[in-house]
Formats: sequence, structure tokens, C-alpha cells
Amino acid sequence: MTITLIIIIITSLISFNVFKKNELFYKYAYIPYKVKIQHDYYRLISYIFLHADLPHLLFNMFSFYMFGELLEKQLNLSYGHFLGSIHFIILYFVGALIATIWPYTRNSENPEYISVGASGAVSSIIFASMFWNPTMEVGIIFLPFYIPSYIFAPLYLAFEYWSLKRGKSNIAHDAHIGGAFFGIAYVALINFDKIKLFIQLIF
Repeated sequence: MTITLIIIIITSLISFNVFKKNELFYKYAYIPYKVKIQHDYYRLISYIFLHADLPHLLFNMFSFYMFGELLEKQLNLSYGHFLGSIHFIILYFVGALIATIWPYTRNSENPEYISVGASGAVSSIIFASMFWNPTMEVGIIFLPFYIPSYIFAPLYLAFEYWSLKRGKSNIAHDAHIGGAFFGIAYVALINFDKIKLFIQLIF
């Protein structure tokens, strides 16, 4: 069983359990104010195992599966099963930690802000996968065509930034951007040739 599937199973089981227990939701959700005031540092990682509802869980885990399975196999082929797995785990869990930084700077004084979901970690995996495979074609639900990664990735980041500045949704666009940049930076660290190819394809 792949690490991708193990994470999906664990996340789904915890999320389903917390759907029914509101007190656990607030105990383990990411609340920057409580991280700062109460030093609840466990929230920096526990939040990725919680989701607001079933559609939120399904969307994150489906996206993670589609990109994670491919990237995990490619990392294992390039670095061997042990080191490849380590790289993948770092991308997911450190990506989740990095994704909390920008929301923290914007909301550490706001006791009303709350965030859950693995989208920051998933964003790290998605962007690492796209930069690892810059010519891979990426599809969007409800659109009848595919877009190469080297075009899709910049457009998606621009959309996330525009959505963040627009500020009219409950989606943590800042976490998505943070996770994405970590995924890109980690690929640059372990295989800079992938980044060079990505840039060459753009220009």
C-alpha cells in the first residue's frame, strides 16, 4: 500500500469521526490565535486530518490521490523506495506546516479565524508533481480540455492570489499558496533540473 493511500485512509477515518463530534473539531482545528496565546502547537499539523464536511474531504483526497500516487512512484523510482518515501512525506507534512505561516501572520490576533483541511499539504504535492512533470496535462472538472503543467501552475497561482486579495470566500487561499511554494522549493532543492526545464518551457 502506498503512503498516499495510507494518508487518505487515516485522514478519512479521522474526518468522519470528527464530523460527529463538534468538540474535537474545535480542539484540533488550526486557530492561529490559540497557537499564539495558548501555545497549542499541535494545531499546526492536526488540522490537516479534519475537514468541514464530506465534499471538502472528497475534493482534497481525490486531488491528493490523482497527483500523489504519480509523484510518490516517481520519487521512489528516482531515489529508491526508502529515500523516495522520505521525500514524499516531507513534501506532504512540512508542506502542511509551511501552509500555516501566512495565515498565522494575518490572523494571529483574530480569535474568530479557524481553518481545517489538508489543502495546504495537497497543494504542496500538486505543485511538486507539476514541476516534476512540466509537460503533464492537467484537467479541471467540468472543462473538456487539458492544460500542460507549465501553463496551468502559473495560472493557478495567479488565480489563488487574486482570490486571496478579493477576500470573498472561506477558502484558505493563503495556505494553498504557501503549500504550493514549498512544493516548488523542495523540487528545486532535490532536482533543480526539473525547475530549469519548467522555466524553459514557459519561455
